[in-house]
Amino acid sequence: MSDMRRREFITLLGSAAVAWPLAASAQQLDRVRQISVLMGVSASDSDARPRIAAFEQTLQDLGWISSRNIRIDYRWPAEEVEQLQKLAKDVVASGSEIVVTTGTAWVAAVLRETSTTPIVFVLVSDPVENGFVASLSQPGGNVTGFSDLVGSIGGKWLQTLRELAPRLNRAAMLFNPRTAAGHGSNFLHSFEGAARSFGLTPIAAPVRSAADDVAISALGYEPGGGLVVMSDQFLTVHRELIVTLAAKHHVPAIYPFRYFVTNGGLMSYGVSTVDLYRRSVSYVDRILRGEKPGELPVQGPTRFERAINLTAAKALGLEVPPVLLATADEVIE
Repeated sequence: MSDMRRREFITLLGSAAVAWPLAASAQQLDRVRQISVLMGVSASDSDARPRIAAFEQTLQDLGWISSRNIRIDYRWPAEEVEQLQKLAKDVVASGSEIVVTTGTAWVAAVLRETSTTPIVFVLVSDPVENGFVASLSQPGGNVTGFSDLVGSIGGKWLQTLRELAPRLNRAAMLFNPRTAAGHGSNFLHSFEGAARSFGLTPIAAPVRSAADDVAISALGYEPGGGLVVMSDQFLTVHRELIVTLAAKHHVPAIYPFRYFVTNGGLMSYGVSTVDLYRRSVSYVDRILRGEKPGELPVQGPTRFERAINLTAAKALGLEVPPVLLATADEVIE
């Protein structure tokens, strides 16, 4: 082969090497792909629309247009844990290429149905402790995603509540052992340690049904009781009831997400749920283009937010310190 023919041949090979992945990428965007998104709040929830809007806008920014080249099947949480498993089974049977899950209970339910369908989670507090991934840096298997909180935040919740309600002498942490990360142990350790350092009596308050209101009512029997509500899908679904009971029994409470406060709760400190939904799309995009979930490291939260409800504070006879007001991302009059 002459030098000229050889150069032409090498040039053609180089052009093909560039063209093939581009063509493959174009094919991925041309055909309709199907994913399922298992939401952590109900369809009528005020926080549902912002999550979906952030998710779909970020997909669109990456070339995935709903009903054009991607079909999104949204599923909503059940009020009882047992119903989650049936919903998870239906989702896996639907043939979705990726399942985006919200919270520990959803991930566990889907994993019981499949070990191959890629799962991208959000709002999971400790995926290693729960056995979802081998490690944060190298998840392995079919699961990866975006963790919402770290266990040490249990102490931070109590510290923040104490700043607003300095007369506390005891505090309870509310959680459902069946749906909370690590059955509740993840946050309890830091909560209990912080309580003792502040001279408070820590109380573990597990609940297993919406009818179980003893923990909250007991705190209201005498002054000095406070409530810390764990990041837990069951508690999120029943948050209006929890907020109502805390107000009824005159118990100052801190919650993990701002939407508890928009529902009338006193104060929240936690990760931005909308930001996690937005960030999760990067992994959905990479998996749809051929990458494996087990090779994508679990990422942590980058944006936290604090919300305070002044009306709730006034009803409890609490004066919000200026420093808390100054550092709040949202103040509800």
